[in-house]
Amino acid sequence: MSPTIYTIMLSSLATGTIITMTSFHWLMAWIGLELNTLAIIPIISTLHHPRSTEAATKYFLTQAAASAMILFSSMINAWNTGTWDITQMSFLPSNTLLAVALALKLGLAPAHLWLPEVLQGSTLLTALIITTWQKLAPMSLMFLSANNLPPMILLTLGIISSITGGWAGLNQTQTRKIMAFSSIAHLGWMASITSISPNIMIMNLMIYLIMTTALFSSLIFSKSKTIQDTTTTWTLSPTLTITTMLVLLSLGGLPPLTGFLPKWLILEELITQNMSPLALMMAMSALLSLFYYLRLTYTTALTLAPNTLQMKFKWRFKPTTPPALMAFSTLAVFLLPLTPLILS
Repeated sequence: MSPTIYTIMLSSLATGTIITMTSFHWLMAWIGLELNTLAIIPIISTLHHPRSTEAATKYFLTQAAASAMILFSSMINAWNTGTWDITQMSFLPSNTLLAVALALKLGLAPAHLWLPEVLQGSTLLTALIITTWQKLAPMSLMFLSANNLPPMILLTLGIISSITGGWAGLNQTQTRKIMAFSSIAHLGWMASITSISPNIMIMNLMIYLIMTTALFSSLIFSKSKTIQDTTTTWTLSPTLTITTMLVLLSLGGLPPLTGFLPKWLILEELITQNMSPLALMMAMSALLSLFYYLRLTYTTALTLAPNTLQMKFKWRFKPTTPPALMAFSTLAVFLLPLTPLILS
């Protein structure tokens, strides 16, 4: 794809998301979602490979179905209440349909099966866009309609997603599929807190975006498509090896790293609302995710690939680690002391 067309596609992608995030009318929000979907399809299918074409087709079908459900839900609400305002969704059937549509749009379990397949069929950079930028528009709709969405449905989607994201990621060897299930698990945490505290959900989303961008950037820089590929990261840059290890542990939610903050606050809020069994299940599901993060950590930082004394180290010839990667990695690791500032 030529740089000009790629730039136009990325601009359309950004425009679609911004239209959805800034609109209060359901039709404008739907137009933004459609523009967003149509812009990413050519980006996914740039490889001209059957796998990428299949990924683009799957993405289009799921997103088009979810957008149609969102439009249908808003039309039912407008028919019954006479308003197209996103924040005034007061008709219960349309709220239920909206929750299901947003779950399909985001990739929440049990409507998650398209996400790993789409990521596996696209490049690492496209996978980064799908797991970060493409979550902004649906999450903004979830935030705007948080007071009206059925809490039981959101909590059920949240717990199923966090367990599925942990469990299904255990036997994966492809880094993109691992990141897909990581994304499903994190979105489950966000869904479970949406109806209780939308502000914590937004904070969780921001931290998730930072951590996922940091890890994907290191995978792109080291060209690691499988777990086996990560064993040679140390030849590329010792700094990258250490930062990747810390970002993975942060994604797992270990203190004193950034990723501990959202998990801590969400569990605290769930216990405050007398949902201790749910909080316990969420915490246990985080252990499943932690296993595959630790496995990646082990192969990246603690495993030496077979080598000889005469082996050339790439970092001796090109010792640069991209500044943007270092900036995101720093944020993904050291934000926990700023908790009081973030909460205020």
